[in-house]
This record gives sequence, C-alpha cells and structure tokens, in this order.
Amino acid sequence: MTGAFIAFFSLLAVAFAALVMTVRQPMRGALALCGHMVSLAAIYAALGAHVVAIFQVLVYVGAVMVFMVYTIMFLDDRDPSCRQLFSRLALPALAAALVVAGAFRWLFGELPAGAPAAAPVDIFTFSAFSLAFMKQYWFHFELATVLLLVGVVAAWAAVREGRDG
Repeated sequence: MTGAFIAFFSLLAVAFAALVMTVRQPMRGALALCGHMVSLAAIYAALGAHVVAIFQVLVYVGAVMVFMVYTIMFLDDRDPSCRQLFSRLALPALAAALVVAGAFRWLFGELPAGAPAAAPVDIFTFSAFSLAFMKQYWFHFELATVLLLVGVVAAWAAVREGRDG
C-alpha cells in the first residue's frame, strides 16, 4: 500500500513539476509549485520522514510561496506573454522528458528482486536529524542565511533605486 501511495504522489509531483515549467501565467505556476511541494511532503511522510515532511510544508509551501506570490503581484498581468496558456517550448520539453525517461528505463531496466534487506535504521527521528544537522550541515545553513540576507539587501536596493530614479 505504501508503494502505491509513493507511486501516486511521485506521478503527481512530476505532473506538477511539468506544469510549473510549461504554464505561462505566473500565478498558475506558483500554484503548481505548491502542489509539487505538497506531493513531495506526502512522499516524505510515506517514507517515515515526518520531520522533513513537516518542514517541507511549513518552510517551502508556507514561507517561500508567500514571497513568490508577493513577487508575482508586482508583475504586469497585461503583458501579452502572460495571456498564453502554455509556453511554446512545452512540446519539445515533453519530447525531451520522454526521451530521458526511456533512456533511464533502457539503462537501468528492471531491478532484480534479490533478498529482502535488513530492517533499516530509523534515521528520520528528530534526535538523529538534530545531531546530523548540528554536526554536518550547520555551515550550509549559515551560508544559506547569508545568501538570503544578500538577496534581501539587493531587493531593497533595487526598490530604492527604482523609486529614486
């Protein structure tokens, strides 16, 4: 049952990702991105990574999408390019995706069944996540924080320059 759940939400995530890449209206793209992120959270939850699933929904769907929708509000919706439903590159992108999927299928084929694996170690607990985060990934977190700060300062400078000029 879990395999079917993961397969369903994987297909849903791929469909939403394709919509993000092909729709022309920015708000529809943002909503498709929300659907993609929720699908990923459902996959994480099915795999037992409940902390990651919660972070996926809270951080990405909740916070990042608010900023994206705020940015989309600044766009000019009277622009004729926003009136088309799909990009002109949608069909070539679909063809490329089918070629890549076929190449993966040909390259990897059917995986052998083999013997069942031993019981996996539960690495998706909060304590395991906290230890791994504080020991290995603290620098990456701080680097992302600095990059976000630079982005905020750059956006502030752009708005100020636009207002003054």
